[in-house]
Amino acid sequence: MTRSSADRLRRLRLVLTLVFTAANATGLIIFAWLSITADTERGQLRMDGELRRVTSTVLRLVRAEGDTLITAYVPNDELAAKCPQFAVLAGPDDSFPPYYSERACVPMDPRILGGLAKDAVDSGKILAGYKYATDGRLVRIAAEPFRFETGKYVGAVVSVSDAEPEQSRHNRMVLLVVGGCALAVVALGLGGHWLSGRAIRPAVAALEQQEVLLAETAHDLRTPVAALRALAETALRNPGERAELLPRTVRLAARMGGIIDGLLVRARLAAGVDRLALQPVWLDQLVAGVVDETPTGGASVTLTAAPTKVLVDPTLVQRAIGNLLDNALRYGRQPDQQAVVHISVAGGRVTVADHGPGVDEAVAEEVFDRFRTGSSGGNGAAGLGLSIVRWVAQAHGGTLAVYNAEDAGAIFELILPVAP
Repeated sequence: MTRSSADRLRRLRLVLTLVFTAANATGLIIFAWLSITADTERGQLRMDGELRRVTSTVLRLVRAEGDTLITAYVPNDELAAKCPQFAVLAGPDDSFPPYYSERACVPMDPRILGGLAKDAVDSGKILAGYKYATDGRLVRIAAEPFRFETGKYVGAVVSVSDAEPEQSRHNRMVLLVVGGCALAVVALGLGGHWLSGRAIRPAVAALEQQEVLLAETAHDLRTPVAALRALAETALRNPGERAELLPRTVRLAARMGGIIDGLLVRARLAAGVDRLALQPVWLDQLVAGVVDETPTGGASVTLTAAPTKVLVDPTLVQRAIGNLLDNALRYGRQPDQQAVVHISVAGGRVTVADHGPGVDEAVAEEVFDRFRTGSSGGNGAAGLGLSIVRWVAQAHGGTLAVYNAEDAGAIFELILPVAP
């Protein structure tokens, strides 16, 4: 299926939205990863800082006399009854008995604590890491080694902190960051779609106006071109009638020029470039001129007109009347019969009545859409004529209505503003 230029622009809008959303989503993912990583590190630093405060305080309370470690001052400090809990443990040589704080905030396997103390003594560095308590809770452990006067590391103070509260806080932060980024991606996607729509809207409107102009040009010139061709062929076959046919040919060519001018004006008005060329016009005379210049092909066209002056753009109104008449001649007739059309003009109102199958009331409003026609009781013909008439009526502040006659046929009523 061939896509129009406007369709391709709309597809471009979707592509722009996807690219914009993907770029922002990538940035938000990186931001979320950095935020989560930084929060994890800050949480560890907070726990390690608390553990270091405990181990350094305990180290100031222990005393070494020769090869003996004295922990008698430790129970007197308030740390012994608070969390985090701690233990003073010997290194690989077990040079002194272990000491555990009074309060066991987290049940721990002594072998885990002893193993970390021995690793700290062997390395001579402060060690920290995550372990699991005997009840399955995640804990953070820090071990700070100490030495006697000989300079040899003989033991370490091991402090244990429950990591579950910090882990819960971190998990909530992760949910907030991930949820916020997801909402931001959705909001940015919608915003990008709206912005891209605003960006390409003028181009889409211009392309659609161009397509409408081409379609309306083809529609409006179809009848005059056919009539001009018929006149030319008649003149070729009958040289003696050329003098009679030539004025009609000139008038028809002038009408075609007027149609083209009207289409250009229509396009410029739709684009907001020009304004309607309003002027007082005798509507009855304008309609009579359109009827005289329209080839009827044997159809019966009657006109009843009363003098009425309207304030309109004559070129556009002439087109609208011509389209109503052309629609009645084409589709306002019974099968295998010539069309019968009656036009009445009075009080700024133009009524075009035919004797065709009428308009289905269920789709009466749809006949004014592009590529639909009136009196389409069974043929469903397509065109632009009535949509142009409705646009002309609305542009002048008037109305266009359709309804069925009591006996047969459709009646189209065009109402225009009367000149003061």
